[in-house]
Amino acid sequence: MARRRQSVTIKHVAADAGVSLQTVSRVINNEPNVRPKMQERVQASIDKLGYVPSIAAQRMSGSKSYLILALNDRERTVESWRAREGNDWVDQMLLGGMLTCAEHGYRMIIELVDTHNDHVEKELQAVLSSLRPDGVMLTPPHSDNPLIVKLFADAGLPFARIGSQSRGPGIAISMDDAGSARKATEHLLAYGHKRIGFIAGPPDYELSGWREDGWRGAMAKAGLGTAGLSQAGDFSEQSGSVAARALLGCAEPPTAIIASNDQMALGALKVAREMSLDVPGDLSLISFDNSPLVKFAQPPLTAIDQPIAETASVAAQAIIEANRGEDSNASSHIVQARLVERQSVALPCPARPAPPAAEGS
Repeated sequence: MARRRQSVTIKHVAADAGVSLQTVSRVINNEPNVRPKMQERVQASIDKLGYVPSIAAQRMSGSKSYLILALNDRERTVESWRAREGNDWVDQMLLGGMLTCAEHGYRMIIELVDTHNDHVEKELQAVLSSLRPDGVMLTPPHSDNPLIVKLFADAGLPFARIGSQSRGPGIAISMDDAGSARKATEHLLAYGHKRIGFIAGPPDYELSGWREDGWRGAMAKAGLGTAGLSQAGDFSEQSGSVAARALLGCAEPPTAIIASNDQMALGALKVAREMSLDVPGDLSLISFDNSPLVKFAQPPLTAIDQPIAETASVAAQAIIEANRGEDSNASSHIVQARLVERQSVALPCPARPAPPAAEGS
């Protein structure tokens, strides 16, 4: 009776080919110094038995783990999962990273780490010791955390810093945040908007500053000022509401707002409704990320589509190439985002007075 595929191990392959376990491991790992005839012999046994190499078998050579470790922010990730808000950052990161890893015989595993934890170094060292990854993918805000970056640099591991443009060790990979914000601003300028508000993200994310820079640059190029048109949030819907209320309650409120992520944009949309402002009739709105949330908002929001899957794929590819000793001739990569037009942008309405202050304010 034919052996079931899932029961075949590296030992069966070695016995069938009449070679050592180490020889089979070297063939599986595409290591040099394996004679062509020996490689053909082992591969024939692999094909005949239907053997699928396991990570344990690949590790037998002692030099590689064939694991790529991805680190994401614990607090915000867990908060988003529990709230079931539909933020698909992690999903898209896994989509791009896992598929690329699989193409090269690697596996990708994700760990959640609190970048503000005083024990983050000890936590990461424990992860490295237990998993022995061949490379690491850092996401914001870890990408620019000096302690975390130094730890992986000292460990001699290839690592990619997603959402980072800072000089230093590792491979910096950005989604052109400044250029994307500029693109969103120019889109609103083309519709005739002159007072364009901006809701920035938290300062511990360097990309927050780049997005604000892109908005300010586009406004300056158009000969428009930005005084009183910027408010900071923390990527939560509540902070977006607070920022939008401040912008829309000023003496000369903006006719359009760009929010630095989808949750803050939804907070701004909520405030517009509470103030009886029509979107886009009274207020145009553009978001960042383009998660499923904004597609089903009323109205559906125009958004900067962050190419998270493609960026994670580029990061995984760069790490694998570095692990193989291949020189990519690039210490940084830029993955371009695009603007997805929906129903939340229109021509600006005529100037309107600021809403009356709430009682007791």
